[in-house]
Amino acid sequence: MPLSDQLVTSAQRFDDGASWRVEIPSVESPQALMAVIDEARLRRVPVHRVSQGTGMTLMLDSEIEAMVELGSENDIEVALFLGPRAGFDVGASVTSPDGGGLWTALRGERQLRQALEEVDRAVALGARSFLVGDLGALAELGRRRADGRLPADLRLKVSAMAAPANPAAAAVMSELGADTINVHSDHSIEEFAEFRAAMTAVLDVYVEAPDNLGGFVRYHEIAELVRVAAPVHLKFGLRNVQSVYPAGGHLAAVVESAVREKVRRAQIGLEHLQRGRPASPSRASRGFAST
Repeated sequence: MPLSDQLVTSAQRFDDGASWRVEIPSVESPQALMAVIDEARLRRVPVHRVSQGTGMTLMLDSEIEAMVELGSENDIEVALFLGPRAGFDVGASVTSPDGGGLWTALRGERQLRQALEEVDRAVALGARSFLVGDLGALAELGRRRADGRLPADLRLKVSAMAAPANPAAAAVMSELGADTINVHSDHSIEEFAEFRAAMTAVLDVYVEAPDNLGGFVRYHEIAELVRVAAPVHLKFGLRNVQSVYPAGGHLAAVVESAVREKVRRAQIGLEHLQRGRPASPSRASRGFAST
């Protein structure tokens, strides 16, 4: 018997009883989100969350409002990335071979303050889900939500760029306020089970990771992943595609064609899931799955 078959089946679930949901990453604009919605309807793929990676710093108020509205109308959570970040800053240590400093970290009180101001701006525009790549920002946002300075329904998602390497680190993030945590995509099924045993926060896992995150393609393991790690967001990135951060009109065609292919990859992944081990439906009575 394979070792993974001896692992405990997770009994944890999303609030609606589902064991999995689908996330499409790098959805950088209202136009890209419309492309996701269109492709998902065409392929009858349930899309529950999209995440944006460029950051709110480079988004107009009207663009944030449009994405929030599209998400609300189509029952899709829209996670917006905090900005600014070390990778866009004047400091060079983040690009040095051994220099330290995560690309999504916030440098000094200045960038931390700016990122928190971006959250306040987006909350006022209706946003309720944020992608966080800095531990200090996560802690501060968790405190502000707890004491009522931010809405109680605010959701905090740890970025793949700040993914914990072990269950203890993930548990700390959960204690600081993370509702959903992106873990590295190169963990074994056994290690995913260890993460699940350590906490109740949702796990986010790339079934196909973009090249800059390792380029892992793990469709044949998707059923076992869901079994041991539920509740889990199945993320469908894309190999062999141009990096788009920071995105804008000059990369619109790349972004929109990529997200359409990611929805197709999600369709492939869900077929693997059904063949491998039928899992609980993911809001099957709602959204695109029932149209």
